[in-house]
Amino acid sequence: MNATPQAILELNDVHTFYGSIEALKGISIDVHEGEIVTLIGANGAGKSTTLRSINGLNHPREGTIHFQGQDITDEAPHNVVKMGISQSPEGRRLFPRMSVLENLQMGAFQRSDRSGIKEGMDRVFSLFPRLAERKNQKAGTLSGGEQQMCAIGRALMAQPKLLMLDEPSEGIAPRIVEQMAKAILDLKDEGLSILVSEQNLHFARLIADEAVILERGAVRFAGTLQDLEAQPDVRDAYLAV
Repeated sequence: MNATPQAILELNDVHTFYGSIEALKGISIDVHEGEIVTLIGANGAGKSTTLRSINGLNHPREGTIHFQGQDITDEAPHNVVKMGISQSPEGRRLFPRMSVLENLQMGAFQRSDRSGIKEGMDRVFSLFPRLAERKNQKAGTLSGGEQQMCAIGRALMAQPKLLMLDEPSEGIAPRIVEQMAKAILDLKDEGLSILVSEQNLHFARLIADEAVILERGAVRFAGTLQDLEAQPDVRDAYLAV
């Protein structure tokens, strides 16, 4: 019998606020090594706030966040990146006047291992061949799908142990969505742990090992997609096609 993978990320009873507004109301989530967990929910459900709580941009007021057994609840964002958590943000947020190559290099700004950076660049170009073709093109002139590839590639250049993706399928063509799903599954096959915030339920079905449904800042469901399909009330509310 295979041993259950260890949790690389653990959120325990996390409460995060924006001023007096409680955006996360005591959520608990685990991501295990080599696993893809997808956060599902409508706008305002708390998906992006969960990622911001993890990456240090919005520290929880209550609860704890542990990464590889270490408490990172109050860590600064640059320390979180150093520890091995990298994020591709919602809306991509590339440097539009810089080339694809320069954007990817920005992802490795905390690294000094030149050979490792070169290997990381080759890995990104292998994962997304279209970026290699457009490496000298300004990022702002790329298509939506190409920009998303570049944003994910930039996050990978930090050599993360946990990759966080915020709405990776947003605004991209269906055929590119399929390519994106394949790339993410390839990363999982390499052993990378991935946490995805997503509204595209078809995309979530393509990639997720576990699903966490957030509703108004609370966890409504956590488990496999098979478990979710077995709960008609939740399934019909969130997985309607």
